[in-house]
Amino acid sequence: MSCTDSATPALTLTGVHANIDQYHILEGVDLVVPKGELTVLLGRNGAGKSTTLRTIMGLTTVTSGQIRFGGQDITGWPTPRIAREGIAFVPEHMGVFGQLTVRENLMLAAVSGAMDEERLAWLLALFPPLKRFWDRPAGNLSGGQKQMLAIGRAVIEPRQLLLIDEPTKGLAPAIINDLADALDQLKSQRVTILLVEQNFSFSRRLGQSVAVMNDGRVVHTGTMADLAEDEALQHRLLGLGLGEHQ
Repeated sequence: MSCTDSATPALTLTGVHANIDQYHILEGVDLVVPKGELTVLLGRNGAGKSTTLRTIMGLTTVTSGQIRFGGQDITGWPTPRIAREGIAFVPEHMGVFGQLTVRENLMLAAVSGAMDEERLAWLLALFPPLKRFWDRPAGNLSGGQKQMLAIGRAVIEPRQLLLIDEPTKGLAPAIINDLADALDQLKSQRVTILLVEQNFSFSRRLGQSVAVMNDGRVVHTGTMADLAEDEALQHRLLGLGLGEHQ
């Protein structure tokens, strides 16, 4: 696809509705994800954040509304086609294959063919444990190492957009800091990232743009810097202050 116009958002959702079974989860989501930035999607539990990512990826069906990627309407596309177009998804459960080695997991994710050696070297420098456990089954990795592998699988080939769902959940602070450093490197390469996260210290460090969801809708958009400075707004939107959760 052609995404040469820097003014075109990486991703735009307009009035997106989606159901899971009989439940109406997304109730008209409007969201703009700027190209080349990390946008954090915040909200209370059950607000619809993870469903939004799954809907973008074609894993939950849009019942009405439109999803545009780089100006192209991708509403209703099957997930493999969306992935080939340049969107990668790191789900909350990580999605690694436990019986396969780290190497085999990365090989499967390199859908264009053999892994690019230069990019692989960059990836292993980004996540050193992957090199250390290269020939070990992924199921034997720690939670943090599995998360590194999950993100590594998503970026083993260049992607135009990364969707990452709660990468810090259940991880130790030192591993969270390593993940933040890695995402900072991806940001420096102008990779567009849409991140769902409950760790507000992590979100504040990484986020440039922010959108807050409630009851299946986006109820606030702006910069993370502005939200981080406005404790009253944090309490109104989230029921807590960012400074209260480190």
